[in-house]
Amino acid sequence: MAFQSVDQYIAAQPEASRSALEQVRRAILTAVPAAEENISYNMPAYTLDGAALLYFSGWKTHYSLYPAGADLLGAFRQELAAYRVVNSTIRFPLSAPVPVKLIARIAKFRAAHPSAKRRASAAAPEKRQRRKPNK
Repeated sequence: MAFQSVDQYIAAQPEASRSALEQVRRAILTAVPAAEENISYNMPAYTLDGAALLYFSGWKTHYSLYPAGADLLGAFRQELAAYRVVNSTIRFPLSAPVPVKLIARIAKFRAAHPSAKRRASAAAPEKRQRRKPNK
C-alpha cells in the first residue's frame, strides 16, 4: 500500500503500535514546529528547509527512527545505550514507554545540525530571478 499521509500510515499499523507512533509524531512536531510532515519512502518523514530531518516507521515489535549519523550517535551515546542501533537506525521496543523527551531532543539536534543540503540552501541567495530567454 502506498501511503498518502501520516494519518493513513499510522491507521494502517497494528493497534498495539499506533499509540507509540502518535507519540513519536507529536514529539517531533512539538520539538521542531517548522518541520513539514509528509510521506517519503512510504513512511512518515519530516523535512526542514527542504531537507530530510527525520523519518520513523512501525514494525512488529519495535518502531524505528532514522537517520542517526555518527554525530547524533556520539551526542546521544549514553541515552541510546538502552536501545538497539543498527547503522543509521535507532530501534525502540514497543514493550517500553516511548522516550518522548529523548526523541524530541534528537529532533532538535537534527534541526540544529543541518545536513549538507540544508547548509547549502541556507547559504544560497533568497531567490534568484529567472532569466528570460533572448528572442
